[in-house]
Amino acid sequence: MLGKQKRGIQQFGVLVNLLRDRQLFLEEIRQGIRLQNKISSLFVTSSIFFALYGAIIGASHSWAQALSGAIKLPAFYLITLIICFPTLFFFNVLFGSRSSIQQHFVVLLTSVSVISVLLFSLAPVTLFFLITTPDSYQFFKLLNVLIFGITGIFGVKFLYEGMQLLSQQDEIGKKTRTTILRSWLLLYGFVGMQLGWFLRPFFGAPDSKFELFRAVKGNFYLDIIGAISEILGMR
Repeated sequence: MLGKQKRGIQQFGVLVNLLRDRQLFLEEIRQGIRLQNKISSLFVTSSIFFALYGAIIGASHSWAQALSGAIKLPAFYLITLIICFPTLFFFNVLFGSRSSIQQHFVVLLTSVSVISVLLFSLAPVTLFFLITTPDSYQFFKLLNVLIFGITGIFGVKFLYEGMQLLSQQDEIGKKTRTTILRSWLLLYGFVGMQLGWFLRPFFGAPDSKFELFRAVKGNFYLDIIGAISEILGMR
């Protein structure tokens, strides 16, 4: 029992070290220090934070949707990472990077972990609006789209800084890799939005039965436009 508690504390300790001194954390990644430990710890802690936030947004519909959200939100971020990761790694290697596959993966996982922490920090705000605006489904949905967008921007910023630090040891092709990274970030965003649309619902529409997955039709952008139109009374 004590051993499990100690491992749990150590796993969260890795995340705390990332938040307290990210430059030192990224420097350890560049030097290849305890990479496997970082991967396992960040994976576990970020999954917990994502699961908690997913449960909160799913609770706007039902307990079944809350459970579904607790599973699907961590899966959403992890699957997006897995889909896009090979593209970044192999293009970087092709243009001069000598960093290992583990180093690349840890940097990406740190950005995802930052997003999970920021979402968790905003969970009380989301819960507040869930309780005080129970009949405002479209508002609650747009609020969370905004929250996901803001936290995603900070995560991308962290990823960009991490990859730039990782590239310092390989001057050959550095400018090309920077261009690749910027293009990859756009790819990551598009893949994430499409995957999120495919895995929906995360919230669950009011007056509808619980659905684990919904039929794939329409797209994310039209749905957001429709939500804004309904709030403004144009629909």
